[in-house]
Amino acid sequence: MDATTAATFAATFAALYAGHQVGDHWVQSSCQAADKGLKGSKGRWACTRHVLGLTATKAVLLVGAVLALGLHLSALGLVLGFAVDAGTHWWADRRVTLARLARVTNKSEFMSLGTPAHQHHPVDAKGLYAPTLGTGAYALDQSFHVLFLFVAALIIAAV
Repeated sequence: MDATTAATFAATFAALYAGHQVGDHWVQSSCQAADKGLKGSKGRWACTRHVLGLTATKAVLLVGAVLALGLHLSALGLVLGFAVDAGTHWWADRRVTLARLARVTNKSEFMSLGTPAHQHHPVDAKGLYAPTLGTGAYALDQSFHVLFLFVAALIIAAV
């Protein structure tokens, strides 16, 4: 890999990561977040809408990086990279799939961290469950997405 490809990878990853953060937390609607793990067409459609908005957000930020930095990306690399990213994001956000992966990798206890299912869940002053975004499920979800942002950026930069 030459220095130009490495710089393209770095800029692409940064744009995809920023797009991921904005798309997953600001663009995703509360309804999509609540429903994307549901069984049936309602859950699949909510997840699909989320991934479409997320992918569009990433694309907008990547276009900005391309224009500002003069990056040269191939159409094939973009199609393949975005397909890998969107497909893996949709797969993980259906929730049952990521939970199954956590089970087979012996991460179920970590996945329940921060939820009422975990023996050491957060509590308020009255000893009642205190909801938090800092759950093991959230950490596993986000780290899974970042892994595939890395893979997508490699594909986009190298193809």
